[in-house]
Amino acid sequence: MKAIVFGGSGFLGSHVADTLTKSGYDVTIFDINESEHLLDNQKMIISDITNLEMVKQAVKDTSVVYNFAGIADLDKACEAPLETIKLNILGNAHILEAIKNEQIKRYIFASSVYVYSATGSFYRSSKQACEAYIDDYSRKYDIPYTILRYGSLYGPRADNSNPIYRLLKKSLQDQRISHWGSGEETREYIHVEDAARCSVEILKDNFANEHIILTGHHPIKSKELIYMIKEVLGNKFPVEFRNEECGGHYLITPYSYSPKIARKYISTHYLDMGQGIMQCIENIHNELGHHELPNTSLSQANPQKNHIQNNNMTTLNM
Repeated sequence: MKAIVFGGSGFLGSHVADTLTKSGYDVTIFDINESEHLLDNQKMIISDITNLEMVKQAVKDTSVVYNFAGIADLDKACEAPLETIKLNILGNAHILEAIKNEQIKRYIFASSVYVYSATGSFYRSSKQACEAYIDDYSRKYDIPYTILRYGSLYGPRADNSNPIYRLLKKSLQDQRISHWGSGEETREYIHVEDAARCSVEILKDNFANEHIILTGHHPIKSKELIYMIKEVLGNKFPVEFRNEECGGHYLITPYSYSPKIARKYISTHYLDMGQGIMQCIENIHNELGHHELPNTSLSQANPQKNHIQNNNMTTLNM
């Protein structure tokens, strides 16, 4: 079965592409940038989702279509409303227009928990518009879809657009941990590999035409995360909370506006966040070319292999 991943060179998209390949799909990645993680048995199309004809050609004879393309960085979207409309909304509309006459089994769109929120600025607005277009196209052209509302992602292949990556990299470079807020901000982080696995598991029939929330299992305050990082780094780095406002970001919960009820999907197994943070630190440390880590607990753990088993899979109505 063929699958195409628009935006498949990016952070989450590349992991989903790999998970699809491991699951037996014939995978094509469509992205404006060539993937640094392209597998030998994956195909690559270097193009732009604003090019409707290229999008139409790419989806021919494809069964599963994922859309991770566009601006995923909230701060960048806040500063570039027109570019956000062009890439996020128009790009999504191009894919819908391309697949409306194709016999696809599922269209999977990467949305955000910010779609619920009064915060999120132009990023939130673009996701709301995209979800509305998907609903309308589905009703008119009978397109089966699943909308995935992701929480805060972290893990391998992240870059400076990812908040945890930025925090860890700057901490290692400056040898101090500095946070813009008060530390009371709450997030439900999900490791990108867990998110990718769930993003393929939802291809089961019972997830068709559903809105699904994919976040972490346990809310965590920023200060708890920061002191976790401090401990992993051997308690050597000083911590600073700057108590600055960060425009567009929610503080405690994104659920202040609900355009459509969604179910929260919780996987039966996932990577513990402490292990995931150690994995990120090790990756960034290697990227920076440091020869020795600070006195950390990394030498006593292998974050790639230490998983928590959770046998209670829960579905929540939000």
